[in-house]
Amino acid sequence: MADERIMGAEGTDDVVARLKRRLVGEALPLWSTVGWDAGGFVDRLGRDGTADRAAPRRVFVQARQIWCYAKAAQMGWYSDGRAVALKGLERLLAKAKAPDGRPGYVHCLTPDGAVLDARRDAYDHAFVLFALAAVYALDRDAQIRAEIDALLAFLDGHLRSPHGGVHESLPVSLPRRQNPHMHLFEAMIACFDATHDLSFQNRAGEFFALFLANLYDKQTRALGEYFEEDWSKIAPVSVEPGHQAEWVWLLKGFERITGCPTGQRRAELLETALRYRDEATGCLIDEGDDAGSIRRSTRRLWPQTEIAKAWIAQAESGEAGAADEARMALARLERYYLSHPVRGGWYDQFDRDGTSLIDTIPASSFYHVLCAVTEAEQVLQ
Repeated sequence: MADERIMGAEGTDDVVARLKRRLVGEALPLWSTVGWDAGGFVDRLGRDGTADRAAPRRVFVQARQIWCYAKAAQMGWYSDGRAVALKGLERLLAKAKAPDGRPGYVHCLTPDGAVLDARRDAYDHAFVLFALAAVYALDRDAQIRAEIDALLAFLDGHLRSPHGGVHESLPVSLPRRQNPHMHLFEAMIACFDATHDLSFQNRAGEFFALFLANLYDKQTRALGEYFEEDWSKIAPVSVEPGHQAEWVWLLKGFERITGCPTGQRRAELLETALRYRDEATGCLIDEGDDAGSIRRSTRRLWPQTEIAKAWIAQAESGEAGAADEARMALARLERYYLSHPVRGGWYDQFDRDGTSLIDTIPASSFYHVLCAVTEAEQVLQ
């Protein structure tokens, strides 16, 4: 890859420290001030860094931002982190949880807190659970644990599918996606870390079993994205290399909490993800097929954080060269996506020629960046 020759050791040796400084000094202050108003966290900033206060408030974005500030507090990175997370959670519970008298969290709110979309979306609930786990880890507050249990009861009582996993949403819709299941897997691992309750090992195990039985094709070594109700494949098979990489990191987390070996599948997933790279930059592209062909040569920010986390997971497992690969992935993230004129902002997507395709700075990407850098600090430093 051309850009690996440009970035020598000088560019990668201290990349983790540089990214941490950027998050602590720029991103965390920006998104807790300009990125917050009476309606909660704003969904996006304009390219000049001003808040788009008229944009709808997606519930999964609220949950991701809560997670970011709780995680920053847990890491000792941001003294206001706990207060910001609690303020965000208070707003989320007040406006998004059962505002219409039905259980579960709605999908989207207006800036003033009215319900814009009352769907109960599985992906949203995964991130609310993830956020609750992070806040619970700070104080072990019994009320937060009660919210975790209530959300689990909603998943068990309303979203479980007879074919395994969860329905996409209520009302039930198709196609089924691997993505909500991946993030529920992530949330169950986080809940175990926060509570040490063995039931979360079992819940995570259900999603691991689903991955092995339905989501992952051992022949093509590819993770599918879309499925029929009974988990049969939808052709042509869509492969998102960012998700391939994300599962590498998650399988390492599952191995950590259960002792179940995942090394073979991690190696396969990573090898497949690396087939889908932009030649000029080394960045992962957005979508391919299960034969290794590229379907969309655009490249979002988040797959770059996930390939970094995949290499971090492999470095934690002792794989030779993985730490250097992780640092190079982080340097690509810094160079191409975080070099935005707004301090604490980012570019979200480029075309194959390197032209920015999204005019705004979406809040949804903060979770990906912060997660990658906190993982890097814990493993690579």
